[in-house]
Amino acid sequence: YAQDQGTSVLWLREHFELLCSPCTMTHFSSTTSENALVEYEKRTYEQELEYLERITPSCWRIKIGFVPNMKVEGRFYVNEHLEELMMEELQQFSSAQGVGGFLPAVKQIANVASLPGIVGASVGLPDVHSGYGFAIGNMAAFDMGNPEAIVSPGGVGFDINCGVRLLRTNLSLEDVEPIKEQLAQSLFDHIPVGVGSKGVIPMNAKDLEEALEMGMDWSLREGYAWAEDKEHCEEYGRMLQADASKVSARAKKRGLPQLGTLGAGNHYAEIQVVEEIYDKDAAAKMGIDRINQVVVMIHSGSRGLGHQVATDALVAMEKAMKRDGIEVNDRQLACARIASEEGQNYLASMAAAANYAWVNRSTMTFLCRQAFAKQFNTTPEALDMHVIYDVSHNIAKIEEHWVDGQQRSLLVHRKGATRAFPPHHPLIPVDYQLSGQPVLIGGTMGTCSYVLTGTDKGFSDTFGSTCHGAGRALSRAKSRRTLEYQQVLDKLAKRGIAIRVASPKLVMEEAPESYKDVTQVVNTCHSAGISRKTVKLRPIAVIKG
Repeated sequence: YAQDQGTSVLWLREHFELLCSPCTMTHFSSTTSENALVEYEKRTYEQELEYLERITPSCWRIKIGFVPNMKVEGRFYVNEHLEELMMEELQQFSSAQGVGGFLPAVKQIANVASLPGIVGASVGLPDVHSGYGFAIGNMAAFDMGNPEAIVSPGGVGFDINCGVRLLRTNLSLEDVEPIKEQLAQSLFDHIPVGVGSKGVIPMNAKDLEEALEMGMDWSLREGYAWAEDKEHCEEYGRMLQADASKVSARAKKRGLPQLGTLGAGNHYAEIQVVEEIYDKDAAAKMGIDRINQVVVMIHSGSRGLGHQVATDALVAMEKAMKRDGIEVNDRQLACARIASEEGQNYLASMAAAANYAWVNRSTMTFLCRQAFAKQFNTTPEALDMHVIYDVSHNIAKIEEHWVDGQQRSLLVHRKGATRAFPPHHPLIPVDYQLSGQPVLIGGTMGTCSYVLTGTDKGFSDTFGSTCHGAGRALSRAKSRRTLEYQQVLDKLAKRGIAIRVASPKLVMEEAPESYKDVTQVVNTCHSAGISRKTVKLRPIAVIKG
């Protein structure tokens, strides 16, 4: 479990008793067909395809009846190449007749469409792949006005507010290339990385309580953030409904030493250069004005604290489901009614974990600025190291959207999906009112990343959501079996990429071959009109756990 789910063995040891307890054991098994609470009709692959319909060149419909109890249709976005991966997964499931193995993402999207209170459609973005309960790359919205509507931790993920932050600089490639190795080492030395890494920022229990409720306001007060950083952050870096008292002592204990750490898995800090600019006006609003301009991308989340918040909620929600008679297709879709005590407690603790993640990325921003300033013997201000944007891709938030011609308050779950609001939306910064919200799409280790912008079509079709990255194509275990550590490093070196990694096995797990092609993912979103390509970024140095 630890290896395939990207969880540390240390975490597994700490939670062995919980994992083996009768009430939670089903929650932590792999996403397999054995977790189903309904019996799937045994169909051939050809029969399964009868429930799938291509409605545009890049969008498919999942018809009601594909899995039991569907309340709305499903929808997923793929191009020709990504379609092959989706259909191959479904074909393998059909051949096995639902015995063993992972539930394919298309089935998980449909299972989410069966949850109480869902509106519109259960949407799979182009980077969608099998996950815990919800597929990773799955978006679903639930009507706050419906007393039966639910909130599900599986629709947020264990790494609450895992997200991406992008910093610009006034440096160019020629400024950085001669000292690229030293700069990579400086970042590696400044930012604690890897499983069990501990932060360097002094923090006590009282500080943690305040950070959980204040988010980036805490970072600003303590001098770890610039005032304008908040303006360029989703939710301005603070979810106001956060309540630190709803976060368990165990979660706080795990989170206290980890603030300001990158962690492991697919988290990274990268020094990148601008390779292509597709929309000069939108890029200029972000302070990106030339090819080979240097930027820094930070990808991390809420570390062990967020994981524990999700774990605690799953235990509480299983009991709530029995009490309230909530039925779901898959045990991993554990949930509670939004208005219930369990639902409200989760939303308050999830918001606190989200605030922790913003403080975490703010702290690493501070450390990154220090590393650059030290190498160039100047100040971060002189290097123009401003935050372009910070956006989450694992979160649930209450938003206003139009459904069937009426404006409604919805609880939008985005798991491996990024908010992508259009121009003129009141919740995006003044700087981006004319261009749309920046959407940060991180690639895999050594591959390109993208900056997109939100569109009106995306706001209406996917509740303002788009992809979040490449999406895994191979499991972590399979990556380690099929890829060689030195081969991966040699490939990166040939492409002129400096790398610092705390754990050699991560080099295989996070190699580009383990993931879908992020360019295919981004091009699908662009052609579907749910977001628009703005800038392409190329890595020159990678720091990983």
